[in-house]
Amino acid sequence: MKGAVRPTKASRTPKATVAAYIAAFPPEVRRLLKQVRQAIRRAAPKAREKIGYGIPTFTFEGNLVHFAAFKAHIGFYPGPDAIVAFKKEFSAFEGAKGSVRFPFDEPLPLALVTRVTKFCVKQALARARQSTLTRPSPKLAGLARGRGKAGA
Repeated sequence: MKGAVRPTKASRTPKATVAAYIAAFPPEVRRLLKQVRQAIRRAAPKAREKIGYGIPTFTFEGNLVHFAAFKAHIGFYPGPDAIVAFKKEFSAFEGAKGSVRFPFDEPLPLALVTRVTKFCVKQALARARQSTLTRPSPKLAGLARGRGKAGA
């Protein structure tokens, strides 16, 4: 894509669905957003879509990844752990602690988006397992708060 593409005024207003968010952009940006969305879906088929923080968000045992379109790039937000784990792969792109920017005028690294999303799914599953192991059962939690009868 040559030059920067400005989001339409409609794209800057909050959207209720990911489809509505994507539809608000010019066709060339919509195409890129759809590609990122599809790569994430392939990597995390059990994840759900929602609008979180005003941008498309995939959730699986909590927030998984986010993505969004801006003036000259697609922002991908896998979180700081993923950025560190894929530091070498992300080194070709600008980014921050938990995000990376894919410029419109360069090919989208969709295989990388897929691998990073799979990494995030594994992390989410590990967190959920750990949370289950460290959280007492509801029956035991009630006893610890003085509810219920011991030995009942």
